[in-house]
Amino acid sequence: MSGPDRSAPQLFLVLLVMVALIAVAWGVAHPDVLVPPVPGAVESVGPDLEPPVPSEVPSEVPSEVPSEVPEPTESVTPAPPVEGATLPGGRRTVFGGNRVLVAYYGTAGTGALGVLGETSVPEAHRRLVRAAAPFARPGAPVQPVYELIVTVADRTPGPDGDYSHDIDPAGVRRYVAAARRQGALLLLDLQPGRADFLDVAKRWEWALRQPHVGLALDPEWRMDSREVPGTVIGSVGAFEVNRTSAWLSRLTVQGDLPEKLFVLHQFRTSMVERIDKVRQRPGLALVQHVDGFGNQREKLATYGVVAFPEKFTMGFKLFYDEDVNRMGPREVHRIRPRVRFISFQ
Repeated sequence: MSGPDRSAPQLFLVLLVMVALIAVAWGVAHPDVLVPPVPGAVESVGPDLEPPVPSEVPSEVPSEVPSEVPEPTESVTPAPPVEGATLPGGRRTVFGGNRVLVAYYGTAGTGALGVLGETSVPEAHRRLVRAAAPFARPGAPVQPVYELIVTVADRTPGPDGDYSHDIDPAGVRRYVAAARRQGALLLLDLQPGRADFLDVAKRWEWALRQPHVGLALDPEWRMDSREVPGTVIGSVGAFEVNRTSAWLSRLTVQGDLPEKLFVLHQFRTSMVERIDKVRQRPGLALVQHVDGFGNQREKLATYGVVAFPEKFTMGFKLFYDEDVNRMGPREVHRIRPRVRFISFQ
């Protein structure tokens, strides 16, 4: 009996060697053809090659942020621009249609600073509509306004040292929504303490982008670096007023927003330095609002001294508690120069 045939394995080995030699020779002749890597193999990194970028962010964050990375924005999301927006009634100007504006003044959640915050927003609106109705005249309808103090002056420095604080933005949003829903205008009133009016106004840009929201500056509460609110009557110069109005004008024009109220409160001539240098701006309705309480004779005397109708539409304040023999609609309509904005405090 013959032994096992060993020629088959030997032939297989010979063929395998020949295939390997042919593959090597072909690879040398075709160096531009890439062969897929073997699964699980680690590719080598040559001296002129960069290592592969990891797909995940490293767990450790560098201690310094590169300069080209933008800083995070504020948490308050600005309202989207409203192209072709209008004011209540479909108009684009504040006093369009010969309107007379009537406002309730105060801050959110308390009646300490004015009548607006004495009740809920819906109830305040109902009271405002009742108070405003008698000021309407044939061909001169009334426009309700909420004048909301959003930055309140303080007698203490506070964390920023500016002797003022901003109210809760959530409360402001409620008034923004209510004014829109009720066809009212909203006027954001600033009592900045030692801060600059423009710096404070910019903090409320998210609300001022709404078409029905305007801005009021109250120089009584604008202090210099050594003054404390409530101990002196403050003041502001025309330069600061003009910087603030220029910023608001750009915001209005570039956003294709309707005309905005821009109100300057005053009851002493010293409160606005060089008022003749205050500039009118595109997209803004400038109002000089003459405040001050007292009897009718005293209030009219203050108005006569302070009023600057060559530059402004005129406003006039009525106090529920402090005025003596408070003026009614008939007396207010007799005032000259003519009053187009009346507010109740």
